[in-house]
Amino acid sequence: MSKLILPYKGVLPKISKDAFIAPTATVIGDVEIGAGASLWFGVVARGDVNYIRIGENTNIQDGTIIHVASDRAGRLGALATLIGCNVTVGHGAILHACKLEDGCFVGMGATVMDGAVVEMNAMIAAGALVTPGKRVKAGELWAGVPARLMRVMGEEEIARNADAAPHYAQLAREYLKAK
Repeated sequence: MSKLILPYKGVLPKISKDAFIAPTATVIGDVEIGAGASLWFGVVARGDVNYIRIGENTNIQDGTIIHVASDRAGRLGALATLIGCNVTVGHGAILHACKLEDGCFVGMGATVMDGAVVEMNAMIAAGALVTPGKRVKAGELWAGVPARLMRVMGEEEIARNADAAPHYAQLAREYLKAK
């Protein structure tokens, strides 16, 4: 077992055999990672006070932090972090107790906070801050600090964003073969 795949309170992460976890990624506790998913260099996924689920063919790029919330705050309650299939999360993002639906795209350095939901095929621009409890509707592009709706994306733009997940899935397969 890698020293960077750690149990918490007796719960060991469940990682699909064909997921790529970079040698410097850290995965702790109640975390499940689906087939073809990839966690790149310097990613931290800490499922200690709640759980994290990462879907198939999702890529979490270098330096991203994924965490959860306990019910201590009392405002939004206990929240897991749920990340769907074919999601792309750019370098250095922070995902905290939120939900990312299938096919969405979170740009580099963006932050998605407690209770926020990013619906299918939506996009969070680089550097954006999605504040607690916000809902980004399917196909919308949000940007800014705090993030707000910029526009609804067209089919071509949604298709272009969708190309990132298969690209990273292929890259992950190449890294797995090189082991």
